[in-house]
Amino acid sequence: MAIAAAVIVPLGVLFFFSGLAVNLFQAVCFVLIRPLSKSTYRIINRAVAELLWLELVWIVDWWAGVKIELYTDSETFRQMGNEHALVLCNHRSDIDWLVGWVLAQRSGCLGSALAVMKKSLKLLPVIGWSMWFSEYLFLERNWAKDESTLKLYPVLIVVSFYLQSGIQRLRDFPRPFWLALFVEGTRFTQAKLLAAQEYAASAGLPVPRNVLIPRTKGFVSAVSNMRTFVPAIYDVTVAIPKSSPQPTMIRLFKGQSSVVHCHLKRHSMKDLPDTDDAVAQWCRDLFVAKDALLDKHDADGTFTDQDLVNMGRPIKSLVVVTSWASLLVFGTLKFLQWSSLLSSWKGIAISAACLAIITVLMQVLIRFSQSERSTPARVARKTRPQNQAGGELSSDAAAERNGH
Repeated sequence: MAIAAAVIVPLGVLFFFSGLAVNLFQAVCFVLIRPLSKSTYRIINRAVAELLWLELVWIVDWWAGVKIELYTDSETFRQMGNEHALVLCNHRSDIDWLVGWVLAQRSGCLGSALAVMKKSLKLLPVIGWSMWFSEYLFLERNWAKDESTLKLYPVLIVVSFYLQSGIQRLRDFPRPFWLALFVEGTRFTQAKLLAAQEYAASAGLPVPRNVLIPRTKGFVSAVSNMRTFVPAIYDVTVAIPKSSPQPTMIRLFKGQSSVVHCHLKRHSMKDLPDTDDAVAQWCRDLFVAKDALLDKHDADGTFTDQDLVNMGRPIKSLVVVTSWASLLVFGTLKFLQWSSLLSSWKGIAISAACLAIITVLMQVLIRFSQSERSTPARVARKTRPQNQAGGELSSDAAAERNGH
């Protein structure tokens, strides 16, 4: 634990001070530039946000040395980062979101990688605030409220509110973006899997073995709003080889490596069915196929139907972190020289309090990422629900019982 604290504190100091600088710059641009030109604001924010996200990519790539292997075809790999895409992924580990950022960074669109997130996450200092400035979508996990968020997402500009479509507003995004959607709604755990299996058996649905039953309403809403300007759906399946320990934020901070396998299949948006019910069923069928793919991965130890792509390990994140660290050390030395903060017990106490706050905030970030602290599973009811709207009720009722 002492080793973890010795690592977390300096990394936390670097992340939070550089992050606050990024947040401040984002806020200034939001107030001064966005009212004049939304496109210019987005281009600037894309570059600024990337300076923060690259610190976390550095932890994955250089500090912990996590090996992320991508399995896809060469044509899809060439298109990654050159088109808008809706990304569907199973929620297998605590760092799936970081794995997505690494893939986006390799594709050149890290600064415009977006996601549908829990509303509470936007309250996280630095990372949550930066996500808000970057136009992530934050939902209540209450469909009556979330549907209006997806369709009419409120945005604050200067002193007035205006309603603009949550997904449609991405239509004029000036650079290729990825919008990630975890339709299982929560991270995979054995307890949640047992609840999903119990429900599926009672409802006559395919019994999952490696995934949870997807919530389809958000996906249907996303597809209906994105059909005309997003050409692709990236079907991403994340698997951890049996020979590798599960990657967690604690392991990353300790510099402990893991291996993550990512299978990516591109689907053309124009090939999806026309009706909402059929789109919902397409999503459910996709997760049945993911389940079978993960079975095969467990048997073979790899994804055998796609080629392993060499993504490399760019030094950009290393350069960014080195630059941030140099600025922080220089600024700290100058500040201490000017203020003589450590020359009195009061100054030492203030410094210790600041380090304690940063340590607590880092622990909060780690706890938010831990699967065992995500929404707990609920026991499935034995009665089969009424299937309305072509099975829509049953799938989302199942999701609620999965603990989503």
